[in-house]
Amino acid sequence: MFGIINFETFLIAGIILNITPSADTMYILGRSIAQGKKAGILSALGITTGALFHVIFATLGLSIILAKSAIAFLIVKYLGAAYLIYLGLKSFFSKSSNDFEIIQKQETINYKKIYLSGILTNILNPKVALFFLAFLPQFINPDYYNTSLSFLILGVTFLITGTLWCLLLAIFSSQLSSRIRKNHNFKLWLNKITGSIFIALGIKLAFSKK
Repeated sequence: MFGIINFETFLIAGIILNITPSADTMYILGRSIAQGKKAGILSALGITTGALFHVIFATLGLSIILAKSAIAFLIVKYLGAAYLIYLGLKSFFSKSSNDFEIIQKQETINYKKIYLSGILTNILNPKVALFFLAFLPQFINPDYYNTSLSFLILGVTFLITGTLWCLLLAIFSSQLSSRIRKNHNFKLWLNKITGSIFIALGIKLAFSKK
């Protein structure tokens, strides 16, 4: 149907890929543990939104530019790496003086920025675009008259299963850490751990190859 072949295999492979630890997993865990359930959920939704852009770009054929142009790939890659490192440094060097200030900071977290950060970290990762270009066509009949529709359906299906997994990660990791986040010293260490994760992800992306 819709030119899609071996859909059951695609679904199983997609779920396995989604639950495999990745940069997105670490990003969501970092947000959830350091800033709570809502921050984790919005990070997951932001990453899904960013991935949706990649699916649309790939459907329209725009992602082929990243696959064919080394310069375009490098520009997007380094922008993404710089943004992740910026987020990491900001989290690593954040400070709070007491429990009251921690509570206040939790209440005044800019959730809109967290959501937008999730979108940017995914959009600025060219390897996501290349993944969709490499993975999805394997399950599309090349003789089907509208392969763009097939690509879009497979991409959205992959995002749905991935979003469900990311939301579960955000909820459970935030619940496990909700009590220890109230401890001032541990809160500072969480910020440093989260910052280190983001910096490591940025460096990894900067030195990654196609």
